[in-house]
Amino acid sequence: MEAFKTIIWIFNIMSALAVIVLVLLQHGKGADAGATFGSGSGSAQGVFGSGGNANFLSRSTAIAATIFFATCMAMVYIHSNTTRHGLDFSNVQQSVPASQSVPANTNTAPVAPASSAQQ
Repeated sequence: MEAFKTIIWIFNIMSALAVIVLVLLQHGKGADAGATFGSGSGSAQGVFGSGGNANFLSRSTAIAATIFFATCMAMVYIHSNTTRHGLDFSNVQQSVPASQSVPANTNTAPVAPASSAQQ
């Protein structure tokens, strides 16, 4: 079961990194307006074709996001079925039983009463 958890964990990390990279590679909606005035280089159009990079990148992002979502849900399902719910303090040992009082610190100086300090 631990190997299965590790595999899901690896897929989760890889898909999260893929989503981050693919989102950063995509152009914003305002990027096309700058390219019409000659400020864009247009190198992405040569690789993916005219408008082809939007389909490739958006589909790849959707696939990576789906894998990320599925692995997150798988980890939640595995974790909820393999661990106890809530806090378990049944095996905690106390250093001093609750019925005994803890001795006061004897190294402190005595405190003067409040009535003598006001006179």
